[in-house]
Amino acid sequence: MVFYLVIGAGVIGLTTALELRAQYPGAEIVIAGKYLPGDAAPDYASNWGGANWFPASMDNGRQEKWDAITYNKFKKLASDRPESGVHAMKIRFHYERPIEELVGGLTPVEEGDLPPGAVVGYEMASFILDVQRYLPWLQMEAYSLGIEIHRRGFNDIRDTFESYPEASAVFNCTGLGSLKLGGVEDDKMFAARGQIMLVEGPKEPIPAMYFQAPHRDADATHIFPRGKNGGIILGGCRQKNNWDGEIDLNFAEVIKKKCCTIAPQLAKPEGLKILKHGVGLRPRREGGARIESEYFDQKLVIHNYGAGGTGFQASWGMAKEAVSFIRETARL
Repeated sequence: MVFYLVIGAGVIGLTTALELRAQYPGAEIVIAGKYLPGDAAPDYASNWGGANWFPASMDNGRQEKWDAITYNKFKKLASDRPESGVHAMKIRFHYERPIEELVGGLTPVEEGDLPPGAVVGYEMASFILDVQRYLPWLQMEAYSLGIEIHRRGFNDIRDTFESYPEASAVFNCTGLGSLKLGGVEDDKMFAARGQIMLVEGPKEPIPAMYFQAPHRDADATHIFPRGKNGGIILGGCRQKNNWDGEIDLNFAEVIKKKCCTIAPQLAKPEGLKILKHGVGLRPRREGGARIESEYFDQKLVIHNYGAGGTGFQASWGMAKEAVSFIRETARL
């Protein structure tokens, strides 16, 4: 029997395993991860995702393709599998200076409806993901499809061949771990620190997501409702090369003030009921995500990591491309 090993159990690793099962229904598949859904380590970034689908790609190529594939997958999940935690929801995004390029399908926000500091705004149909439901759902989907999940970490990519010698291919989905993973040691990887808080939602649910930034590629304040009764995620920042996993309570106050300005439904900052704070270290990579294959001692390794803050919205597209390398390498 063909056997595939996926190392890393964040959103990229879990999704890659499910894509493997879809394309290779008879294969044996194991996910081995240092962290699993529910873990709260800062470098397990998936646990701290907002998370949503947002039109952030600007490469006119692979990234946009990954996002498009994932958009269609989320559309199907929101319709057919609401228990997944994926739901359709509009997103309203504002910028503090004009921007030149945006995708179509947008509704301009009237000037009178813009929050203080914003000069332009748009609204579009999108998807919100309740991470506390979505990650466990991916995990349980894997179990239900016969995919084993092992709690295990590796110091070197070659250690996987000793632990799982029967593996036909190893998928490296270790995110930030690829910076120090022996044999990989990708020095293009760096942390992009994010900080969020979960607050209790107002009596009248907020009907949309909000996002506001100085310009398109910048730190953004965001407001992501987690369903009708799951609270609201407030954030955030994107601090390059900041590896601090501790909560900055002074910055938390800044987040609260900004979010209450953008969405007055939240009321006053001092009235927010904070349920928890969180810090996540996004696995960003200079030059973008790495999806490619290589051999170690004639063992096939397929890398799929470095999505940064777009891991959720690109996950299904990235998984599909990574899995395609099995057939491509077989033709060589």
